Amino acid sequence: MLSTIFIPHGHCYLWKTGLVSLHIISDSLITVAYFLIPIMLVYIVQKRDDVPFDWIFLCFGAFIVLCGFTHLAEVWTLWHPNYWVSGWLKASTAAISLSTAIVLFWLTPKLVAIPNVPKLEALNIALEKEIIERKQIETKLSLQTQHLEETLLELQRTQAQMIHTEKMSGLGQMVAGVAHEINNPVSFVYSNLVPAREYARDFIELLELYQQEYSQPSEKIQEKIEEIELDFIKDDFMKLLDSMELGTERIYKIVLSLRNFSRLDEADFKAVDIHDGIDSTLMILGNQLKASSEHSEIQVIKEYGDIPRVECYPSQLNQVFMNILANAIDAFEEKPENQKANDNQITISTCKVDNFVKIIIADNASGIPPEIHGNIFDPFFTTKEVGKGTGLGLSISYEIVKDKHAGKLSFDSTPSEGTKFLIEIPVAHLKKISR
Repeated sequence: MLSTIFIPHGHCYLWKTGLVSLHIISDSLITVAYFLIPIMLVYIVQKRDDVPFDWIFLCFGAFIVLCGFTHLAEVWTLWHPNYWVSGWLKASTAAISLSTAIVLFWLTPKLVAIPNVPKLEALNIALEKEIIERKQIETKLSLQTQHLEETLLELQRTQAQMIHTEKMSGLGQMVAGVAHEINNPVSFVYSNLVPAREYARDFIELLELYQQEYSQPSEKIQEKIEEIELDFIKDDFMKLLDSMELGTERIYKIVLSLRNFSRLDEADFKAVDIHDGIDSTLMILGNQLKASSEHSEIQVIKEYGDIPRVECYPSQLNQVFMNILANAIDAFEEKPENQKANDNQITISTCKVDNFVKIIIADNASGIPPEIHGNIFDPFFTTKEVGKGTGLGLSISYEIVKDKHAGKLSFDSTPSEGTKFLIEIPVAHLKKISR
């Protein structure tokens, strides 16, 4: 109905075929272009989900589509005067255009702030360079840290070795002095026991001979005989001499054990009987194995196998036995009160496997907590109270076994069940290991 009110706007120049064609072709091409551009914008938005503010492309797309319809309306109204439709299309286009312009005005600073491709590439190159420099710095710092850690560890080992050397030197001097001071009087006493026994036997024979010849002694002598219990003295005197001999032999064995432990005369690399070193160490620790206020008596079970003599540094290897056994004894003091009444045992077993002699020292004490297993052989690491431990015993033992004897030192421990240390020493070496 509305189309009959107005005349087509092409009425003025429909008679000009060229002019009509110009408008139709131009508006048609513009319309096609306006319809194609939004399609490409939608395609870009779908393919590039990383593009910021992609919704602005859709706004442009709607604006351009409406512009295309306005041009299409220009062609239509050449013959059909639907100017209200054309007007509403233009109004819609105006609304969308104005909204897009307002949004774009708000968005322009943000769009300007987006780096362009060359700038992004430059920033990326700078970032990659910075990353490489940081990695180089981190690598350098890591190497320096590793070097410092190695230096610290070496210093700790050196300090531990110095302490160990000084300790062994002091122990050797002490043992030498004790052995010398004790051995001389013991030898004197022991050597005099033989003639003393002979003299005593002669006196007893002479006394018995007097009793036979003078069977009726005077009253005064008889009273003295009864007072001193002569018969008892004759029987007990030889027993006293036997006890004195046993005592001196015991002292002599202790002195021998001290000398055997320190190996003052065997400081060089040589073949020795491992069992002698273990026995000497046990004799030195004998008093600590007895019952005390801290623990009940510790029973030592020896399960010695048939092993050959081992090439080693005897004094150093004895120090390993001393450290492990002393730690085992200390572990019994740490047992819970409800377990201290149980039988305390240390089992020492030896055997030969291939070219190695294996020494196993196991206890049924409190065990080692799993969280500190990795620190057991670290220098200066100790769980004992201040003043009761240096944290060097097992560290030095590990160095002696591994570095000095090309052996292995390991352990297995279960809380509340006990700990087992395994020492593996080569029977013989192709060449002498450097001290």
